[in-house]
Amino acid sequence: MPLNYELYKVFYFVATNLSFSKAAAELYISQSAVSQNIKNLEKELNTKLFIRNTKEVSLTQAGKVLFDHIEPAFNLIKTGEKNIKELNALKRGEIHIGANDTIAKDYLLPYLNEFHKLYPQIHIQITNRTSSTCVELLKQNAVDLIISNLPNPKISSDMLVKEIFEFEDIFICSNNFKNLKNKEVTLKDLKNYPLLMLEAKTSTRKFFDDLLKKYNIELKPEVELGSVDLLIEMTRIGLGIAHVPQYSLNLSQKELFKIKLKEKLPQRKLAVVRNKEYPLSKAAERFLNVLA
Repeated sequence: MPLNYELYKVFYFVATNLSFSKAAAELYISQSAVSQNIKNLEKELNTKLFIRNTKEVSLTQAGKVLFDHIEPAFNLIKTGEKNIKELNALKRGEIHIGANDTIAKDYLLPYLNEFHKLYPQIHIQITNRTSSTCVELLKQNAVDLIISNLPNPKISSDMLVKEIFEFEDIFICSNNFKNLKNKEVTLKDLKNYPLLMLEAKTSTRKFFDDLLKKYNIELKPEVELGSVDLLIEMTRIGLGIAHVPQYSLNLSQKELFKIKLKEKLPQRKLAVVRNKEYPLSKAAERFLNVLA
């Protein structure tokens, strides 16, 4: 069967919007033309792609499978169009970065500010997800690059990884636990205190849990959150001891201090990760120069 790009294009817009009328508006064609294109595609594939009711449209199982294959292809096409438009002097363009909230706010912000001053005409888009989810976005070509914690088991061999920053994870607490100030404690000692930690699905937590297994220690957090900022704020008001990346806070503030651990926690790294096979846009290349 010869590939009919227009049919798949119409399918992509309907599947993205889950609406025939919205797809018609974005494609500047009539709704009846959209319906006919979908009928033609369903006929060629000999399968139903949409379930159409009076109030809503949804994908069939076959439609979902097709969309999972079509979406990365259209993202690649969009990237190609964007790169061509940016060939001349970065007069226009955009950069789409994936990073978790903590990396975006506490590490990337000054670099984003510098980049914006240099190239104010370039649109910056940040998608905030966990480091693991950011890798999935990269696989789908939904972002130009990601900034990820290492190690990240989701990163695959078809990706380029460039380390840019080294840091350590620390335990912090407020003056509610002033008996711990200047006192050396072990990881096992922390079992006696309320612990505030990131959720188990995060790369930071997975890394720490693996480390505890090596020491044959089990620590059960009293509170698990998806945000480092919330961990810090809960620590600030004295709810417990938090495990956070050191770059995420300013320890010069008197109400928080770092706990002295007997064990030396291993250094971790931040890295820029991108696809090997696809060239970066001009804007993304310039942003890497700012990071370097």
